[in-house]
Amino acid sequence: MHYRIEAADLHAHLYGVTLTIAQPAANQRVSLPVWIAGSYMVREFAKQITGISARQGQRAVAVHQLDKSTWAVDCKADTPLTLNYQVHAHDDSVRTAWLTTQRGFFNGTSLCLQAEGLADVPHQLELVAESFKARDKTRTPWQVATGLTPIKVDRQGFGTYEAADYDELVDCPVEMGAFWSGSFKACGIQHRFVVAGATPAFNGERLLRDSQKICETAIRFWHGNSGRGSKRSATPHKSYVFMLNAVADGYGGLEHRNSTALICNRADLPRLSDDTAKEAKQSDGYTTLLGLISHEYFHTWSIKGLRPAEFARYDYTQENYTQLLWFFEGFTSYYDDLLLRRAGLIDDAQYLKLLNKTTNQVLQTPGREVHSVAQSSFEAWTKYYRQDANSPNLTVSYYTKGALVALCLDLSLRLHGVKNHSVSLDNVMRALWMRCCTGKGREKGLGPMTEADVLAVLKELTGRSWAPEFKAWVHGTRELPLEKLLSSHGVHVHHDPAQLAQRLGLRVAQDHAVQIKTVLSGSAAHKAGFAPGDEWLGVEVAGHASAQTATAWRIKKLDDLLLFAGTAKKVRALISRDHQLHHLTLALPDAKANSTWRLALGNSKLVQQWLGL
Repeated sequence: MHYRIEAADLHAHLYGVTLTIAQPAANQRVSLPVWIAGSYMVREFAKQITGISARQGQRAVAVHQLDKSTWAVDCKADTPLTLNYQVHAHDDSVRTAWLTTQRGFFNGTSLCLQAEGLADVPHQLELVAESFKARDKTRTPWQVATGLTPIKVDRQGFGTYEAADYDELVDCPVEMGAFWSGSFKACGIQHRFVVAGATPAFNGERLLRDSQKICETAIRFWHGNSGRGSKRSATPHKSYVFMLNAVADGYGGLEHRNSTALICNRADLPRLSDDTAKEAKQSDGYTTLLGLISHEYFHTWSIKGLRPAEFARYDYTQENYTQLLWFFEGFTSYYDDLLLRRAGLIDDAQYLKLLNKTTNQVLQTPGREVHSVAQSSFEAWTKYYRQDANSPNLTVSYYTKGALVALCLDLSLRLHGVKNHSVSLDNVMRALWMRCCTGKGREKGLGPMTEADVLAVLKELTGRSWAPEFKAWVHGTRELPLEKLLSSHGVHVHHDPAQLAQRLGLRVAQDHAVQIKTVLSGSAAHKAGFAPGDEWLGVEVAGHASAQTATAWRIKKLDDLLLFAGTAKKVRALISRDHQLHHLTLALPDAKANSTWRLALGNSKLVQQWLGL
C-alpha cells in the first residue's frame, strides 16, 4: 500500500492523493473512516473527497460508490491498482485536515482510503516536496513533523515514511509548514516540539523546559526511575512529537501513539519577557496549555497502550461503544494537573484552584443526577459530542466527573491503606499496566482492559472488593463523598454563595443584551418558564416604597436584576421569544440557596502526602 500525497491546489485547500495497491482483490473495496480514534463522533470525512478515478496499467477501471464512505473498483486481482482523488482540507482542528499557503496538517483518517482485506500489510506514505514549495521564494521553506518511521526523506522531512499497518498509518498525523521546532530528551527518549502560528514573543526554550519536566514526571510515574531498559525501551514509544497550532482563539488536543496534535490560544504561549521579569507570574492560559500537554502525553499509556477491550481493534465504519471513558479520559484528567504539581510547574494553591474548577463544573450540572458517568461514556457519540442547550440537564461529562471518581478512589485508598502499607491510585494504574500491557499484547502495543480488570487489581492490592463504590460512583447518580475525603486529607471546603446566574439556574450570553443559552432543571428560571433562545429585555418590580421610583426597568446585563429588584422576592421578567413578548413571574432565590465550593489549603503536610510530594 503506497499513498502519494501532494498539494493539488493550495488556494483551493486541496490535497491530491494517489493510492497504489500492489496486490488488490478482484472488485477491490476501499473506504474512508467515518470517525477518528479519541474523538467519539461520526464526522463523515468522506464528504470531502472528490474525483475518484482508478487504473490498472494503462486501462481505466470503473469506480462505484456503495454507501457514504465505501467504493468498489472493477479491477482484476493481483495486478497493481492505482486510485487518484482529491480531498478538500479546510478544518483547522486536530481531528481532520488543513491546507493553505501557510500550513498543512492532516490525519490519515481524512486522506487515506483503507483497502478491504489489506489493513495489516505495511503502508507507505510519500510526501511530495515540490508540490508544497511556495511560489514566493522569500518564504521560509516548509518542514515536516510526524511520528511515522522515515524510510527516505530529505532534510526538511519530505519523502517516504512507513507504517506497520493501517492503524499505525492513521494514528500518526502529519504537520507541514514553516513552523518553530525544538527538541529535548526525557529519560533518554527523544522528544520533538513543533509550533505553528507563534509570534516573535514566543519563548520556545521555556516551553521545552516545562514540557521536559512533564514528560519525565509521566515516564517515572509509569516506569519508575528506569524509564528505558538496557535492551528495549520500557516506555511504549521510542520517540515522541508534539504538534501545536497556535491560533487567535482555540483549544484542544488529540492523542496518538507517539505524538499529539494540540491547539491553543496564541496569547497563552510563554513569552520571552517572562524570563527577564523578576515578578513574572505564570498566566492561567499557560497553565492550561501545560495541563493539555500533560493530559495528551499521559494518554500514551492510558488509552493508546491500556485501552478499552472494545477498542482492541477499531472499526472505522461506525461508532465504537465503551462504558470506560470515565476511566481513560476521567482518570487522565485527574492526573494531568496532578503531574503538573509533581513536576513543580504549579504549587499547592494553584493545584487546588484547578481541582476547585472541576468540582464546581460537576456540582453545577443537573445531568449528574440522572446520568451515570458510565452511561455518559457509552453515549458520548450522541450526547457529549453533540451538545445542545439542554445537555447539562441530560448528562455529565466523563472528563470532569471521571476525574472526581479518580480523586475519590485515590483518597479512599490512601485513607485506609492495607496493614500499615500505603496504597494509592498510582499503584492501581501501574498494576493495570503490568496486568494488561505485558507479554504478547505489549509486543503489539496494546493492552485491552475491562472494568473487571480494574476491580481485580483493586482487590489484589487492598484485599477487599470495591464493587460497592463502583456501583455508587460509576454506575450510580448519588453525590460523591468529596467533602469528607478532601477534609480527611487536609483540604478545607468552604461553601460560598453562588453567582447570580447559577442561583437563577441560567447560562447566558451578555453583549448589550441578556441572551438565554441554557436553563438548568429544577431552578428558579426553569420554574418561571424561561427557555433557551429567550432574550431577557426587562423586569417589572412591584411594591416600591417610593412612588417616584419606576417599577419597570430595561436590563442589559444580568447583574442589573439585583440593582432594580432591591428587596423584592419576585419580579416579572419581560422576555422576547420568536419576536413575541411574554411576562414570566420569577421568584428570586436567597443568596444562600445555592452555593459554590471553594477549596483551601488546611494541613499542608497531609496535602503533600496525597499529592505525592
